[in-house]
Amino acid sequence: MSGHSKWSQIKHQKGQNDARRGQLFTKLAREITVAARKGGPDISMNSSLRLAVDRARQSNMPNDNIDRAIKRANGIGGEGGADLDEVTYEGYGPGGAAVLVVALTDNRNRAASEVRRAFDRHNCKMAEVGSVAWIFEKKGVITIQETLEKAEELALLAIDLGAEDFSIDDSGLELRVPLERFEGIRIALEEQGVTLTSAELSMVPKTAATLNERTSEQTLKLLDRLEELEDVQQVYTNAEFSEEVLEHYKELA
Repeated sequence: MSGHSKWSQIKHQKGQNDARRGQLFTKLAREITVAARKGGPDISMNSSLRLAVDRARQSNMPNDNIDRAIKRANGIGGEGGADLDEVTYEGYGPGGAAVLVVALTDNRNRAASEVRRAFDRHNCKMAEVGSVAWIFEKKGVITIQETLEKAEELALLAIDLGAEDFSIDDSGLELRVPLERFEGIRIALEEQGVTLTSAELSMVPKTAATLNERTSEQTLKLLDRLEELEDVQQVYTNAEFSEEVLEHYKELA
């Protein structure tokens, strides 16, 4: 798997820590509420909601929290996501890596100010709209933890089903899937009895930025800070991180 994909996996592991779990659950609940408001509360009819709920379950979010988040979409149980706007911010990290920040916020000025402050504190800068967004494209990303032999077999199956690309290493298999084929491939794999580690829509970089050890660590600190912001839902980068840098980062989890 690529360096940025492994970073995403480590982010998930860090999110399991007690210190971060409450904040993570708040963000997941917000995502569920907005998805339910946009597409309805029926998971079988709302793929965005199903993905949000799957992400919540993968993070061990209690079912009661998930149910409350869905009910809030209909104004049940307190304030929901009616006034939340999705806003995207762009910038450059240390070493010039592209950074894309997706926020759900009820206060655009606050969100923009906090994101800008995070960039400034790490001696980085935000960019004009469209400056780095073109580097990313929305794809389905499916990861599966399997043996090398089994991963190769599943990769060929996924390609036959319409997957665009894949990568395999000792972490398992990562599939990159066009949006229109994502649901079909996910369902087909599950019907084959395959256990998916994760299946989500992601902003995948078309090109990668290779960083040295120093700028890699500085970039990870920036990404971590952005992830901690209340309004920020997702952070994407085209930075590639070495195994050594990621192992050190993992130890800090």
